Amino acid sequence: MNRSARARTLTGTALVLAASMTLTACGGSDDASSDAEPKQPKSSGTVAVENPLVASYDGGLYVLDGESLKLAKTIELPGFNRVNPAGDKTHVVISTDTGFRVFDATRGAFTDAEFKGPKPGHVVRHGGRTVLFTDGTGEVNVFDPADLAGGKQPESRSHTSAEPHHGVAIELTNGELVSTVGTEEERTGALVLDKNNKEIARAENCPGVHGEAAAKGEVVGLGCEDGVLLYEDGEFTKVDSPGEYGAIGTQAGSDASPILLGDFKSDPEAERERPTRISLIDTRTAKMKLVDLGTSYSFRSLARGPHGEALVLGTNGILHVIDPETGKVKKKIEAVGDWREPLDWQQARPTLFVRDHTAYVSEPGKRRLHSFDLDSGEKLHSVTLPKSTNELSGVVAGH
Repeated sequence: MNRSARARTLTGTALVLAASMTLTACGGSDDASSDAEPKQPKSSGTVAVENPLVASYDGGLYVLDGESLKLAKTIELPGFNRVNPAGDKTHVVISTDTGFRVFDATRGAFTDAEFKGPKPGHVVRHGGRTVLFTDGTGEVNVFDPADLAGGKQPESRSHTSAEPHHGVAIELTNGELVSTVGTEEERTGALVLDKNNKEIARAENCPGVHGEAAAKGEVVGLGCEDGVLLYEDGEFTKVDSPGEYGAIGTQAGSDASPILLGDFKSDPEAERERPTRISLIDTRTAKMKLVDLGTSYSFRSLARGPHGEALVLGTNGILHVIDPETGKVKKKIEAVGDWREPLDWQQARPTLFVRDHTAYVSEPGKRRLHSFDLDSGEKLHSVTLPKSTNELSGVVAGH
């Protein structure tokens, strides 16, 4: 189960998707405080969108202007689809029923680039490289997002895990590949391959390994059911959680901070634990600090700010801006109304996506999407969409 991060005007000429896709142009609410239904403009062909956002809904994708939040395009796409930045200013990676597909979000069209395979899982960006993990095969593919230009299939480095499993991998700037180890029944740790795909390190003391993040200094953290497994300079270090069970499955890292932000669950018997504590893992000291926010959150609630701030969207509707060094909440931004995490991880819930100094927060219960300035806490724009959204992401260059 997953638990597992500024536009201008719209210009362009006509462009049509392949016959398998249906493309329609739609317009969202103009007014930052308007709750009116979005109006359907006259179709004037394809519109180019700078710094777009992409949100999934039941049956397709919405492409939105990253500044105004105006709805630029609607793409029909059946199934449960996940959205991740591809690592450049143009593309996102869509996890579909058939595998990873590359979507040109500025044009609202799928490209020819695709990595087919069952159960496409985590997409990780780090050091100018993008890594895809296909759970159904255990295959890892690594590519340079710059190679996506022109809609081409990028050349990729590949590695196939010994057994298929719900895994994750990250490539470091020295060419080392950190990839999880496990089976469909049990995940135990991680291994490291050098740039020639030769194994150079392994650790299997991370039960239930899930999720990754990289901290300042290029320290990688992998979540475990009893802590975090750190990798740096050829060595693994285990950071233990307090107590026998302290699961960390979703993390968020920042190049500006040596401290990783993680979730924290302490009840192994819970059908859906709704924790109120987060974890802050100091990669310098291999120590963990727990902070109780007094409100629960979900795996789509965690992100990092432009200065390394730890960001958590609580079920009380508050976006908490936290100093990772002290664990103190520096700012509270009233983002959405109260909400409750659903039992099914695929069901919609408010989702946080951060790009530069702007936080985007979806409010599916009201079909709303909001943007906030993280420095001032000011709400920038809001829009009402035709349908409730689920996943929320966008183009992000540089990582």
